[in-house]
Amino acid sequence: MASKLNGDLLKKAIGEILEEAGTKKRKFVETIDLQIGLKDYDTQRDKRFSGTVRLPNIPRPRMKICVLGDAVHCEQAAGKEFPFKSVEDLKKLNKNKKLVKKLAKTFDAFVASQALLPQIPRLLGPGLNKAGKFPTLVSGNDVLEDKMNDIRGTVKFQLKKVLCLGCAVAHVGLGPEEIRANCLMSINFLVSLLKKNWNNVNSLVLKSTMGKPKRIYG
Repeated sequence: MASKLNGDLLKKAIGEILEEAGTKKRKFVETIDLQIGLKDYDTQRDKRFSGTVRLPNIPRPRMKICVLGDAVHCEQAAGKEFPFKSVEDLKKLNKNKKLVKKLAKTFDAFVASQALLPQIPRLLGPGLNKAGKFPTLVSGNDVLEDKMNDIRGTVKFQLKKVLCLGCAVAHVGLGPEEIRANCLMSINFLVSLLKKNWNNVNSLVLKSTMGKPKRIYG
């Protein structure tokens, strides 16, 4: 599957994004989003694709992840100053929909200990699942920090009811080649999910949080 992406155009866009970010320093690290426009897809009839890819360089270092842990993982989280909730903390929510919704809004993602994961629906109800934030399993053999970095480095593409997609693929703290590698892997993976590959891609745009959009395809 040949790539139709212009490498020089991608390189230029990344350079401009980093130059703009360096000109005006922010109090936070700007995310670089990939915005995708699709074509020749009927969202009512065509199968809706979904897939995840782990990028080589973490695109979302500031992503807030909460540990729903057993005693061991709660102790590890406390030692690393990661936010965490124990079984007793979850019981106190008493399946209150407003409290569970607030918990889901507070964090970008969750990880849960192997022993605790099956209890989540009983303890919290369907709230986290409805928010699209059902916890990722962390086993006793996993290094908690590595697991969280896996989540921060994973990008998900999912076609819903519209032909526009968007996801974080990098941040302005990365170098040009690191950003380029993340962009190429993300784009190539997305194209592999499409029924007609590049023929379903209408446009690709890169944009930092506070920067101007840079069209790199279409």
